[in-house]
Amino acid sequence: MCLGVPGRVIEIDGLTATADFWGVKKQIQLQTVDEPVKPGDYVLVHVGFAIRRIPQEQLAETLALYDELINVAKEDLMAGDVRGEIEAAGGGGMNYDGQGP
Repeated sequence: MCLGVPGRVIEIDGLTATADFWGVKKQIQLQTVDEPVKPGDYVLVHVGFAIRRIPQEQLAETLALYDELINVAKEDLMAGDVRGEIEAAGGGGMNYDGQGP
């Protein structure tokens, strides 16, 4: 099973973008995304590739689900790694209105 992670697109340079994942900024590729994106849009990212733009009407529910996966799954090693990376980057979490901290 594969897991994509939602991130907010901060800036775009051709087919490469910078995305914010709970305060952790990463470079992602846009070649495989299902529709054009612009800064401020949220995309679902898998292994560094944006695969789907998250529609605004699904954003709050999607972010709430991932927040629960990261913060409630205390015994899960992968969730622990993600929490550690967010904390190391000084990430303060995402608000469900689609905005960063």
